[in-house]
Amino acid sequence: MAFQHGLSGLNASSRNLDVIGHNIANANTVGMKTSRAEFSELYASSINASGGINSGIGVTVATVSQMFTQGNITVTGNDMDVAINGNGFFEVTMPDGSMAYSRAGMFKLDNVGNIITNEGANLMGYPTDAAGVRTAFESQPLKLPTGGPIPAKLTTAITAEFNLDARAPIAAAVVPPTPFGTYSTSLNGFDAQGLEVPVTFVFEKVGNNQWNVYPGVNGADPAASVPFAVNFLADGTLDPATVIPQLQLASPNDPAEVFNVDISFDDITQFGADFAVSNLSQDGYRPGELTSLGIGDNGVITARYSNGQSQAAGQIALVNFRNAQGLSPTGGGNWVATAASGEPIAGAPGEGKFGSLKSGALEDSNVDLTGELVNMMTAQRAYQANAQTIKTQDQIMSTLLNMR
Repeated sequence: MAFQHGLSGLNASSRNLDVIGHNIANANTVGMKTSRAEFSELYASSINASGGINSGIGVTVATVSQMFTQGNITVTGNDMDVAINGNGFFEVTMPDGSMAYSRAGMFKLDNVGNIITNEGANLMGYPTDAAGVRTAFESQPLKLPTGGPIPAKLTTAITAEFNLDARAPIAAAVVPPTPFGTYSTSLNGFDAQGLEVPVTFVFEKVGNNQWNVYPGVNGADPAASVPFAVNFLADGTLDPATVIPQLQLASPNDPAEVFNVDISFDDITQFGADFAVSNLSQDGYRPGELTSLGIGDNGVITARYSNGQSQAAGQIALVNFRNAQGLSPTGGGNWVATAASGEPIAGAPGEGKFGSLKSGALEDSNVDLTGELVNMMTAQRAYQANAQTIKTQDQIMSTLLNMR
């Protein structure tokens, strides 16, 4: 009967309006994916009916599907905001220990340094070394060392790049002799506790293409040290046969605590240009507190410290699914895996089919507000049309009942 047809149409149209209303309500929800009601006709048929005559009995909502298209990316300037540009989901561990997946990259730090969502779920990632190289392929909760300073690092190597002036006269061959210290440079090394150990190098030309280097360590006068020689080839590059000895530094706290430091002079030159130091560095540093962080396109989290050091603190993990339509939404911008979606496929940003990350930005909802308003008007008309069929059928029934 048409009553049943109209009733099914009213129910389907009402469900469609619910879906459209949900989309419109979440037009500004970060990482939200729009949904769509998909309808299916209903038929009643008799097994023994001749000619295959089927009778339509209405409509039903077959499913509410999700549209996993890319949303616009809006720059926020917040270092903890992360947008996925491409395929993939963030993997998070909910407070109850279950796994969920999200496109909403509004992350925070809790009081112990864990990276969490607004619901308190832990963001998952891969451990890395200080240079950002992944050291394991099993994800774990990401955590930043906010509880205390990173420890100091002992200086083990000094690297120098500089040019010694080939035009300089042999120091002892001029009157008056070239003053000691005319060509010099210095830097600070660090002991295991992060205390500074001053290091000075004084260069003195003693022959054609030959210089003596006087190292001054631990505050000692370089002039009192035993020099070592550096020799240059005719083209001004360092003679490969030159032997550069190690330096022996001592801790300011305890002079008996000594440590050796390698010196690299591989890139020094002797050209007809002014004495200039282009690089003078060492690999030690003092303790440092966390001051800021940055997230690269590949998901590597770089922590910056007050001692000027930057170290990787992990890499954000991404997962994907063979059938993302099969994911079940649970609210809060999260989905959970189902039998229809399949098991999560783990990966990293920018690898394979996984999208890259954009730090300081968020992915907007992919709801087309204009389109949803048009859909709402269409659904409203469909509801009215189905109500009209019920009204018309009622009039027909009334006519039949009033026949005499």
